[in-house]
Amino acid sequence: MILVTGATGTVGRELVGQLLARGVRMRAMTRRPELAELPDDIEMVRADLGDPDSLTAAMRGVDRVFLLSSGPEIPTHDANLAQAAARAGVEHIVKLSSGRTGDDTATDPIPTWHRAGEQAVRDSGVPWTMVRPLGFMANALHWVGSIRDHGAVYAPFGQGSIAVVDPHDIAAVATSALTTESHEGQIYTLSGPQPLSPGEQTEILADVLGRPLRYIEVAPATARQSLIDHGVQDEMADAIMALRATALEAFTSVVHPTVEHITGVLPRPFRVWAENHRAHFARAA
Repeated sequence: MILVTGATGTVGRELVGQLLARGVRMRAMTRRPELAELPDDIEMVRADLGDPDSLTAAMRGVDRVFLLSSGPEIPTHDANLAQAAARAGVEHIVKLSSGRTGDDTATDPIPTWHRAGEQAVRDSGVPWTMVRPLGFMANALHWVGSIRDHGAVYAPFGQGSIAVVDPHDIAAVATSALTTESHEGQIYTLSGPQPLSPGEQTEILADVLGRPLRYIEVAPATARQSLIDHGVQDEMADAIMALRATALEAFTSVVHPTVEHITGVLPRPFRVWAENHRAHFARAA
C-alpha cells in the first residue's frame, strides 16, 4: 500500500493517476477529502501533516509513502510524517524536495526548509529517495489572469532561465521510485529538456494559443506585492521571490538526464505542457 500525501496538488494528482494506471494499491491523504475530486475507486484518508495523531490512522497498512509538503512548516511536517512512518514500519519514503537543496550556496528559505525536511526523513531511519525538481512548468498557470486581462505575462528576472520540468515527469520518477527497486538512498535532480526564460515561455504560449502575447518584465518589489495582494503571507512571498531570483544563477539552468535515466522516456518540453493545458488558457482567452 502506498500513501500519497499532497494528493490534490499538481504533482500529487499526476502521481495518483499514474499509480492508478499501474493498478497499484494506494491511499490518498488530504485535509479535506470531500473537496478532493479524485477518482471514486481511490481510498481517501483525512489527515494533516501538522497533526501527528492523524497520521497514525493514515499509516495503517502502508509500506511506502510519497511525501509532499510546502511552506515554512516543511521541517516540522516532514518530521511528523517520517516519525509516524517509522513507528508504522514503513519501508520507503519518497520525498518531493527542491532542486536547489543540492546547491550548497543556496541559503534562501525554500531550499533551507527542504534541507531540514530531508534531514528529518534521514533521521527517522526509514529508507528514502529524494526527488528534487529545479522548477515547475505548471507555475505558468499563474499567468492565466494576466493573459486574460492584458494579453501579457508580467514576471521579474527576465534575463534568467530555469530548466523547468513537467509535473507529469516528476510523478513518473516518483512512481518508479515507489514501485521498483534500487532507488533507496538516491537523490534525483530533475529538469526539463531546456532552460527557458519567462519571455521564451511567453513566446511558446503565444504560439500554442495562436494569439499574440507580450512579456513585460516587472520589478521584484512589484512581483512581491502582487503575491501579497493575492493572499500570500509576507514570509512566503519573500521565500517565493528569493526562489525566483535564482533564475539568474547557473544552477537552475542546467539540464539533467535524470528523467530519461529513470523512466526511459525523454522529459516533456514546455510546448507539450502548454498544449496539454491549452484549455486553461483558452478559457481565459
